[in-house]
Amino acid sequence: MDNQEQKHQRRPRYKGTHPKAFKDKYKELQPELYADAVAKVIQKGNTPAGMHRSICVNEILEFLQIAPGQTGLDATLGYGGHTLEMLKCLNSKGHLYATDVDSIELPRTRERLEHLGYGSEILTIRQTNFSNIDQITSESGPLNFILADLGVSSMQIDNPERGFSYKTEGPLDLRLNPSKGISASERLKTISQDELHGMLLENADEPHAAEITRAIIYAIKKGTDITTTSQLRQIIKDALKFIPEKDRNDEIKKSCQRCFQALRIDVNKEFEVLYEFLEKLPAAMAEGGRVAILTFHSGEDRLVKKSFQHFYREGIYREIAPEAIRPSAAECNSNSRARSAKLRWAIKA
Repeated sequence: MDNQEQKHQRRPRYKGTHPKAFKDKYKELQPELYADAVAKVIQKGNTPAGMHRSICVNEILEFLQIAPGQTGLDATLGYGGHTLEMLKCLNSKGHLYATDVDSIELPRTRERLEHLGYGSEILTIRQTNFSNIDQITSESGPLNFILADLGVSSMQIDNPERGFSYKTEGPLDLRLNPSKGISASERLKTISQDELHGMLLENADEPHAAEITRAIIYAIKKGTDITTTSQLRQIIKDALKFIPEKDRNDEIKKSCQRCFQALRIDVNKEFEVLYEFLEKLPAAMAEGGRVAILTFHSGEDRLVKKSFQHFYREGIYREIAPEAIRPSAAECNSNSRARSAKLRWAIKA
């Protein structure tokens, strides 16, 4: 009957201390309500679903030497962990700008920071690519400090609807901003064999690039639309059947990680965007301004290193990091996603 009262439906029971499905982790997805549950997940060395644990925070703050009254930029806002620590250093004096392309996560981060008391009087957030740093400085003026964390945030990787991880079933998307550009599945529809092979080599140093390329192109020519993460994972798995059984599972895992990374870099034009950012960087910095860049890929690190060295030789940077700074052993043990991180810095003359 229409007038019959609907029975109250209880929330599904939280399955265990660390449920497997992203949607079942409602305690982790609401850290403000379940702080104890979130703390237990972190204590185990894991990252709670829907969250991101910032890397090299102490090393970054020690270098940037942020002082109240300065103007700075967090070029990759993400979950806002680094942003929050930089805002604390400003002590309500000065201004921090922040940019990110992610149309899904940016509003959530803005809301979290506003809830903590950081509104427009101290923080300006723009949904734009960090390669548009010149547009930011046209408003802000020269910047005293800049941070760019080039890693994909954990909340992006862990959400199966974003398609960043081969581990969970989801659409093969891989876009940092799902409302722009084409998805990875669309990209594969028109890619040539030579182009795909080059992508896997350049973007991921994939040792089995030839075999995986042939398998993907063969599937496409047969009329297969590779639209999900599991479809691509299965094609990679089948392509590597020639590997001895004792090594196969480990090699499949590594190749899946590399291939998804290669596609993500291509779809989001990450190398091109980084190059543009590095070229515009000196003009955006105030005299004595400091920039720190956190990379997670050897190709990114090479671009940053070469750019810093070039502008140092030109006399534009007065000092650069002599070598990459790595996270401490303690941080890597507590957060496995820190292990591939490299931090480089430069100071403008």
